Amino acid sequence: MWKEPYLEPCCRSALHRVSLAGAAGRPKGLKDDPCLERMQRMGFVTCSAEGRFVMTPAGRQRHAQEILRHGLHARSET
Repeated sequence: MWKEPYLEPCCRSALHRVSLAGAAGRPKGLKDDPCLERMQRMGFVTCSAEGRFVMTPAGRQRHAQEILRHGLHARSET
């Protein structure tokens, strides 16, 4: 049984954008703030003192499970 909280497609996209931002983080004030704030409550991202969202270890694990896994699978089928 799946015990992880469900991530809407918009939240999965926001999580991927945070991963692409790397250590610099993703700034607040963008259209994906509601998703990033939801993922902050879930523990997948945190907001730095500079007001930028960065991924937590739990977020990196979820990104690998849910986003990278699908990307690798899709590439192997082509």
